[in-house]
Amino acid sequence: MRSWEVGSRRLVRRSVVAGLAAATLVTVAACGAGGTTSKSTSSGTAAAGSGSLTVLVEGGGHGELQPVADKYTQETGTKITFVELPYDGLYDRLNSELSSGNVSFDVAALDAVWLTAFKDGLTPIDDLFTDKVKGDMFPSLLKEAQTGGHFIGMPAWTNAELLFYRTDLFNDTAKKTAFKAKYGYDLVVPTTWQQYLDVAKFFTEDSAAANGGTPKLYGTDVKGKVETEWLATVLQAGDKNVVLDDSGKVIINDAAHKKALDFYTQLATKDKVTPAGPSQIDWAAAQNLFNQGQLAMTRFWAHAYTQIPKDSPVYGKVGVAPMPAGDGGIGAIPGAWYLSVPKATKNSAEAKKFIQFAYENNALGLSTALGLAATKSALQSAAAQPGHENLNPLITTLGSSGTQPRPANAKWQQIVDTVLVPMIQKAVDGNGTDNQKLLDDAKKQIEGIVG
Repeated sequence: MRSWEVGSRRLVRRSVVAGLAAATLVTVAACGAGGTTSKSTSSGTAAAGSGSLTVLVEGGGHGELQPVADKYTQETGTKITFVELPYDGLYDRLNSELSSGNVSFDVAALDAVWLTAFKDGLTPIDDLFTDKVKGDMFPSLLKEAQTGGHFIGMPAWTNAELLFYRTDLFNDTAKKTAFKAKYGYDLVVPTTWQQYLDVAKFFTEDSAAANGGTPKLYGTDVKGKVETEWLATVLQAGDKNVVLDDSGKVIINDAAHKKALDFYTQLATKDKVTPAGPSQIDWAAAQNLFNQGQLAMTRFWAHAYTQIPKDSPVYGKVGVAPMPAGDGGIGAIPGAWYLSVPKATKNSAEAKKFIQFAYENNALGLSTALGLAATKSALQSAAAQPGHENLNPLITTLGSSGTQPRPANAKWQQIVDTVLVPMIQKAVDGNGTDNQKLLDDAKKQIEGIVG
């Protein structure tokens, strides 16, 4: 099995990116990134008499934070011990220890969707969010870091979906000529929903014509087994929130959600520009389809750009741009992870120093396997460097007013697993489903969950 045929385990489950929710891919198990084992590792050797901190992380988080920890130990003498757990194991450990008030760690890297659920066990870190720090944060992350009127997490790294496209296809002279003859405008990287649809139809039909009616290349994909991409489409359609508004009211059946579901599903059901079986496509499947050369475009997490394996047929032939905009402009769901301090730790002061240090050295994450950071300044510091062509589109996307976090609701994951994903799967499979009815039914189910 080739390396580009191996899918992500972490990103499949929850995002992000991370995150990674994100987050991840072939070389790291991202909405975040995935750890599959539980282990502890230390950063350097602490100076005699110096302190120590225990940091609870998932696999990708360890990789992102190791350079920060190494530098912190070098400069302060404080020993950093990482306790690395798989995603579900990390959640279980946090849930158990934060609820009991008996913790074995001083700092934890938390998926964004956990902040609200664990807020009662976390220390407010408002004093770290100076005006300078706030000005260096993307609005969606600044909003997500707060709950109950307090900041309880410092963004450590973030992700967002971008548009990945095949440069060899878009630069092909014959295809350019054929596209303009058919659609009346130049073949360009899509910036609008209509362009995205036209381009997806063109490449699918072009491939079908060359292969006796059966496409070997599809214009794009839709991911029925995950919710984040459709939620991003809702923001592009013009809503400022997804599923729940800021007051907690269920808005999933409003006009923007309907428009987004119609657009998202027509790619698979009406225009048939996606591979068969869209209800079973998740992040890993979509990534494999693109890396195997079966898609002209895909919407995927930003970090994937630097992780396309060299044995992939698309290696060196991929460009990245912000996702196509709808009536609401560019919009995405960030896949961020946050550093937090448990109330029960006896090392709160040192823990906060480490988190501030991680913010000040956020750019170190760009040199890791995931190649991610969270602050404007960190991302901008490498955006012009070869190999980081994904960063400017990421900066544009994260800075867009259409980019918003997922609802701050402790039952969000239950809503995703029991309502959103099953609804999207029904919608993308077609079978005569009524999208408005699906959304109306989803509203009733979600109201039953949130009360």
